[in-house]
Amino acid sequence: MEEKRNCGCWGAIAQRIGGICRSSAAPRPSPNSIPKTSLVHDAAIEAQHLNASNHEMNAPNEAGVSVENSDKPTSGDNSHLQLLQFTFQELKIATGNFRPDSILGEGGFGYVFKGWIEENSTTPAKPGTGVTVAVKSLKPDALQGHREWVAEIDFLGQLHHPNLVKLLGYCIEDDQRLLVYEFMARGSLENHLFRRALPLPWSNRIKIAIGAAKGLAFLHGGAKPVIYRDFKTSNILLDLEYNAKLSDFGLAKAGPEGDKTHVSTRVLGTYGYAAPEYVMTGHLTSKNDVYSFGVVLVEILTGRRSMDKKRPRGEQNLVAWARPQLGDKRRLFHIIDPRLELNYSMKGVQKVAQIAYYCLSRDPKARPSMEEVMKDLIPLQDLNDLAYRSFRSSRSSQKASPQRGKSRR
Repeated sequence: MEEKRNCGCWGAIAQRIGGICRSSAAPRPSPNSIPKTSLVHDAAIEAQHLNASNHEMNAPNEAGVSVENSDKPTSGDNSHLQLLQFTFQELKIATGNFRPDSILGEGGFGYVFKGWIEENSTTPAKPGTGVTVAVKSLKPDALQGHREWVAEIDFLGQLHHPNLVKLLGYCIEDDQRLLVYEFMARGSLENHLFRRALPLPWSNRIKIAIGAAKGLAFLHGGAKPVIYRDFKTSNILLDLEYNAKLSDFGLAKAGPEGDKTHVSTRVLGTYGYAAPEYVMTGHLTSKNDVYSFGVVLVEILTGRRSMDKKRPRGEQNLVAWARPQLGDKRRLFHIIDPRLELNYSMKGVQKVAQIAYYCLSRDPKARPSMEEVMKDLIPLQDLNDLAYRSFRSSRSSQKASPQRGKSRR
């Protein structure tokens, strides 16, 4: 057992990849994928494919065949050796036999369970003791999920930043694939924006936007840039202090280096967040992440989902509906999340709308870098010009004006 634990995860992964991925047939085109002949990215396409798989958007001319060599980890260093290698039995005990009441969430990959382990160890701990962890379990029959599982270890095994979720370890046994992360007590931004009864305060929204921007800026600004490729509210997790951390690196991709302007890939991501030029061409750049960040900023501003079929026609695609109003001060305040009830900074809202507007530019070159976005957002956390104060002051002035007029007579 000790010999297996010390061999490192790449050895274990390599043993499994040969039998699981290489011998598997190429994945069939998804019935929900964008047709090969479709070269237009607009609201109609977004709505049509709203219920498509989050990770299956086939680029034109690729006919559902992946051009990525993502079966193998790309890391050449030994940082992965710092990860803990768990046995399936250890994680089974740590999560209480994967009991339903320990489920934290669910995705196309499978379930995420809450568990407890001893600090710096793979030993299970009693509930409420030791270190709380989140255990992601991959469905055994998920081929694409296995590739994403490998990518997750590859990137999070070597990338460390306060605004990235920390990967603690993994388990690979027979057909079992599990990942163990630090536990994020407040869940996802998606839950707070769209599913909680109490509205997320404006100050927290700004703090979360800044943290997420720092995470993306770190990925883009490294010696070997990384493109996140699946930036969305459900992948932004929050700790007790509402510090944002990016999670789920299954679709992350090494960015272009040297003279290269882009990376050509199979189009993967989530409808409503993917940049139009990426959907049309499969050309991946860091500006694709910037576009996705702009979508999330608009969700933060409006409290609306990027795609929502329950909305009236013309409002189902958030970007198509909101972007024309982001640059108009009068119209802007009509689209702000009504649940905030004027408890937001006037200047802050205007600046966030301006940043979002440029992030959502159709021309990728017109979009700012995440470093620029981060620097523009940071000062907004100190603004105190709350809208309800301005509204109250305006009403007081209106009431006082007639009285002054009477006194003159």
